[in-house]
Amino acid sequence: MNQQDLDPDSTTDVGDVTNTEEELIRECEEMWKDMEECQNKLSLTGTETLTDSNAQLSLLIMQVKCLTAELSQWQKKTPEIIPLTEDVLITLGKEEFQKLRQDLEMVLSTMESKNEKLKEDLERVFNELKTKMLNVKEYKEKLLSTLGKFLEDHFPLPDRSVKKKKKNIQESTVQLITLHEMLEILINRLFDVPHDPYVKISDSFWPPYVELLLRNGIALRHPEDPTRIRLEAFHQ
Repeated sequence: MNQQDLDPDSTTDVGDVTNTEEELIRECEEMWKDMEECQNKLSLTGTETLTDSNAQLSLLIMQVKCLTAELSQWQKKTPEIIPLTEDVLITLGKEEFQKLRQDLEMVLSTMESKNEKLKEDLERVFNELKTKMLNVKEYKEKLLSTLGKFLEDHFPLPDRSVKKKKKNIQESTVQLITLHEMLEILINRLFDVPHDPYVKISDSFWPPYVELLLRNGIALRHPEDPTRIRLEAFHQ
């Protein structure tokens, strides 16, 4: 039993080489027949001066003869089949591993480049939002300051100290807050606790100012608890 019987792939490779040789022989034979036919036609024209086309035809005939001789030599040779030994397999494995490593390094480089660009974009967006928040904060403080001055000038308290009578006939002194302070409490509650913006109406809230806010739609009462109010969300 020879090596070809042991190795099916070897038998397949030899068969492929044989088929290629047969196909090449057929092509050469067809070319040779065409050349002979052309040469016979030229011989019938008589002994005319050799033209450029005839010279090219003779050159082609010589090339076909050379190719035929070279094909004959190749037919006499036995194709060399590289045995798949352990060293060959290791070499092929190293080549494939090296190619895979290069591909992975390229993918890694691409991902790192995209991540770096994404990081730069996020930092830029963050800086833009930070700048906007600072601008809004400055605008809010300026607006509250202007509003506070306006409210203090046009909506002063009747008296900083007002006496309220309780049911037990006793009197207690309550320190009222300005309309500006009342609005500031409602605004901070709205932004700090947006899911529960209601504020308990304390004794420091002057009732006329509470009614003023409710009547003009600036504040809203809680639908279930009339002692709690909230600022209307004009920013939404």
